[in-house]
Amino acid sequence: MSPERDELMRLVQQSPDDQVPGVLHELRRHLRPAGEQSWPPAFFASAPGDGVSIAEQADELLREGFGR
Repeated sequence: MSPERDELMRLVQQSPDDQVPGVLHELRRHLRPAGEQSWPPAFFASAPGDGVSIAEQADELLREGFGR
């Protein structure tokens, strides 16, 4: 067994029972294969909008000084 794995085992054994669920959740999150992650990510469509693509308005926005 590698020294890192030994340390992980030692830390797990020393962890208080009330911290185990949170640590277990984090470890599982890091071990989840990429194919199992949901798509789209939660941040997609997180901002309200009217459904009009900003790309469709690019020329107009740039004329108005978008970002100033």
